[in-house]
Amino acid sequence: MSEKKCRWGFLSAAWIGIKNWQSVALSGNGEIVAVASRDKAKANAWIDECSAQVPFPTRPDAVEGYDALLARDDIDAVYIPLPTGVRKEWVIKAAKAGKHVLSEKPCGIDVSDLEEILAACSEAGVQFMDGVMFMHSGRLNDLRKTIDDGISLGKLRRINSQFSFCGPEDFQQGNIRMHSDLEPLGCLGDLGWYNIRFNLWVMNYEMPKTVTGVMLNGASRPDSPDKVPTEFSGEMFYEDGVSASFYCSFITAMQQWANLCGTEGNIHLDDFVVPCFGSEVAFTVAKMTSNQHVCDFNMERREQRVITQEYGNSHPTAQETSLFRNFGDLVLGGKVDPQWSEITLKTQKVMMACLESARNGSQPVTL
Repeated sequence: MSEKKCRWGFLSAAWIGIKNWQSVALSGNGEIVAVASRDKAKANAWIDECSAQVPFPTRPDAVEGYDALLARDDIDAVYIPLPTGVRKEWVIKAAKAGKHVLSEKPCGIDVSDLEEILAACSEAGVQFMDGVMFMHSGRLNDLRKTIDDGISLGKLRRINSQFSFCGPEDFQQGNIRMHSDLEPLGCLGDLGWYNIRFNLWVMNYEMPKTVTGVMLNGASRPDSPDKVPTEFSGEMFYEDGVSASFYCSFITAMQQWANLCGTEGNIHLDDFVVPCFGSEVAFTVAKMTSNQHVCDFNMERREQRVITQEYGNSHPTAQETSLFRNFGDLVLGGKVDPQWSEITLKTQKVMMACLESARNGSQPVTL
């Protein structure tokens, strides 16, 4: 008898789902049963494309309409990458249908939106989790040990991060992330969510005392009712004097770095969101020292690279695979972990407070 697996349904044939198709296949505890689209032919074509590279033992069914997929009794969990502007309806429907929910981010258009989503999942007794893959990387375990060792950083004082990419013309003119009804939070929701989550993780999910935000640029595609943030900068301030800044953008070159600075040294990650290609993920611990001999002033950098044996992508050890494996373990274990909902809500609250500040002349917003 084969081992029981978490049976997945994909609610939409979205682009990001192609990566997650493989993640389910590599997880060892999951299988995709069905993929839904408003157009069954599109779902079929999408399944064929994915199956050609990563086939499942049984080809998933193409389903016309999201309601039809949620009505099936052979699905335990659904992955929902639908646009933020329409996601709440389908997460709530999925919860009421008894399906566990893995949702893309940002998870709501505002805090009240997300609170409705989480209340529905709690009432139905189903697991909710957002799709932040780096949360499931083994690198975080090594990073936490280094932060807490009292030597590498000393006392943490500052967190900085940037997540950006320069969207080409077709992105600016046609992507859903440039439409205020579909993705009203623009780069702040699509990219800044990761910056804020990383900051919260570093601080053991302590909420900042106050935040500020600046919308540096806004734009939209031609059919959008309003502009969305395309370049955003935020600051988070904590009770004990730690501060954190982040920058996210659709109009600057791709970067995804994070830096932690303390009283003794700093830690740097070049790829904190999506690890670079390879068979290991890593971060650098560094200390700068200066010395003088009469007229000679010398600056020295001493650094150590901390390596985690984990593939950057497309592998059973990769973080996206671990995300689906961890979610599947929760489903198969039959016990909901409320921590994931709490983390998601904190991320949304900080994000919306930063946006509120930006809309009010960058005045500090208290949380």
